[in-house]
Amino acid sequence: MPQTDPKSIKAQLKKGELKNLYYIFGKNIPEVEKITKFIIREAVGDNEEFALNKLDGRYLDTSELYDMIQMMPMMAEHNCILINDYNCEKPRENMAGLRADDLNKKLMEALKDIPPQTVVIFNVTGFEIAVKADFKTGKSIIKDKNKKLADYAAKCGELVECAIKTEAELAKDIAASVSARGGLISLDTARELAEMCQSDTLTIKNEIDKLCSYAQKNEITPEILHNLVHRQSDVTFFKLADAVAAFNRRAAFDALDELMQDKENRGAVLANITASFVDMYRAACARKCGKQIIDVKNDFGYVWEFKVKNAFRDSSRMSIRRLRECIGILRDTNVKLNSGGGDEKIILEQTVTKMLMTKN
Repeated sequence: MPQTDPKSIKAQLKKGELKNLYYIFGKNIPEVEKITKFIIREAVGDNEEFALNKLDGRYLDTSELYDMIQMMPMMAEHNCILINDYNCEKPRENMAGLRADDLNKKLMEALKDIPPQTVVIFNVTGFEIAVKADFKTGKSIIKDKNKKLADYAAKCGELVECAIKTEAELAKDIAASVSARGGLISLDTARELAEMCQSDTLTIKNEIDKLCSYAQKNEITPEILHNLVHRQSDVTFFKLADAVAAFNRRAAFDALDELMQDKENRGAVLANITASFVDMYRAACARKCGKQIIDVKNDFGYVWEFKVKNAFRDSSRMSIRRLRECIGILRDTNVKLNSGGGDEKIILEQTVTKMLMTKN
């Protein structure tokens, strides 16, 4: 299953080399969306309103898709079709009376005869595809039913994997982004920023905006970085939230002690703790309404599905009323930290104690 990397796809598009079929997936969701936009722009230019059809993979009608594929383009060189989140494991939102293999077979039939004027793009942004690593090539091999569709795209068009970039690769991107804003950052500092953000490209983008605004086109030094950016430690935040949910006092204070080691960014600790509880509150409300993990991930734009999974797991032990009470305590703590000069560690310890005293 030959795959093309995002860089090669961009080079092809710059040369005007446009294929009729694309399948784009990977854990780097922002890159998946970016590559998709590049292809659409090359296919229809500024005429998306007339020449682009967007279809939700969960409700895909293959007969309608076939008709769209055969259409002639309007006000553009190509007729472009974007199909988001078609999952061969579960092609429809409601599978009652349907078989995945039958629906997938109809889809493959519709894709067999794509005319030269049509570009069909499959991209995956709302669910994880089961993969295993090929240690010889460094690529991912799809293990589930999506492999057949991906293999067909690789054979007749392009299969693109957008993997998470290494810290060294991200450092170059960070340096280029800062330079484009008129600033300066060394590669070592940029690499540290990538590490502090756990290589999350959306978080990195937000931090770059903040750092450039503060530095005012001067160099972003390690000192500025350490003063403004909080090192991400989701595992510890999840441990704290999990301990509070389980009324485990010792584990809760052990997690808080670990978080408070970052003495220069203690104010940011509260924001991350609050985010964990907001995640759980969303998950609890979603569960009550019969929604699933994938629904929460899509509705709130989560990049990492494991965050939503953790929220669903931890929130199962807390009532919605208790979660609201904890978020209220965190809100009051934020007001207290911003309006007074008390010891941050003591205030946060008091906050955790109050949350542990709430009841379901």
